[in-house]
Amino acid sequence: MDRIVIDGSYGEGGGQILRTTLCLSAITGRPVRIENIRARRKKPGLAAQHLTAVLAAAKLCDADLNGAELYSKTLTFTPRAKPRAGDYLFDVAEARQGGSAGAVSLVLQTVLLPLALAEGDSRIILRGGTHVPLSPPFDHLHDVWLPIINLMGIRAELSLERFGWYPAGKGEVLLKTNGIGGGRGRLQPLNLPDRGELIEISGRALAANLPDHVAKRMAERASAILRQKNIPCEIAPVSIRAACPGAGIFLIARYERFIAGFSALGERGKPAEQVAEDACSKLLEHHRSSASVERYLADQLLLPCALAEGESVFTVDPLTRHLSTNAWVVEHFGIAEVEMISTSATAGLVRVLPKS
Repeated sequence: MDRIVIDGSYGEGGGQILRTTLCLSAITGRPVRIENIRARRKKPGLAAQHLTAVLAAAKLCDADLNGAELYSKTLTFTPRAKPRAGDYLFDVAEARQGGSAGAVSLVLQTVLLPLALAEGDSRIILRGGTHVPLSPPFDHLHDVWLPIINLMGIRAELSLERFGWYPAGKGEVLLKTNGIGGGRGRLQPLNLPDRGELIEISGRALAANLPDHVAKRMAERASAILRQKNIPCEIAPVSIRAACPGAGIFLIARYERFIAGFSALGERGKPAEQVAEDACSKLLEHHRSSASVERYLADQLLLPCALAEGESVFTVDPLTRHLSTNAWVVEHFGIAEVEMISTSATAGLVRVLPKS
């Protein structure tokens, strides 16, 4: 079988190219070579969470590897078996001496689809950062991403066993899947040209190892902003324990036909109110648009849509470079065509047409 060569510097040039390539290589059995890995990032090459994703995907399909080491910019990945269901443990801290708070969400998004399409049930423990910058927080995966792909036919559930914030990490997530077998073509497509009316906003403000008033201030500021816009909301302040201090707010917008998620994380010296304002700004930007899918979710839906049994349609505002880059990777595997049709200066209609 011919090896697919992927240029990791294409488009946004980040880790999404690597994760999509690994996922599709495991599912299709196509060997790949990825060059210029994360070339457009400040520190190119495989960081701890990316190396963990490589090793995890390889374990699922007994892949032969070359270049699987920290900071490597070139990787060959050759599956030798179909993805196998089973019990797995993947710990980002093991990828780098001294540990790492690398995002478990990025590892999870690499392995979930291959296991969900395999024969049999799986139980996967993932350790590392659960609420860290530049990655979907656990709340987004649990409350938005997973419910949507479960609607498409995936059978999986997530639970948070321990919180993990930057820089200590040490969080833990449990993923369970009931494999549907049969590989690609078993998922239902998405048909979401519009989202319908807003029903409610819910969410939680989290503060780890910090005074209770931090979570309360985030929740109260977010509630005040949304109620000024006559948007009903229910945001709970929650104080928790973790390996290090951390804070963040996570908002879920429930529309008639879809769900959208928005978040912001605290930083040293950043007021709790500003964290809430940042998350509300993202939510309101999406709400003012007519898009069915928010910008942070759109590129994550391309893979399940490409593996579905029919055409998927959704709208997004804006059409991002992340989205077009992920579409480019999908099309390299020849499993689907992705059309992105501009409908305004920033928004567009996305059509994903799987190939038989």
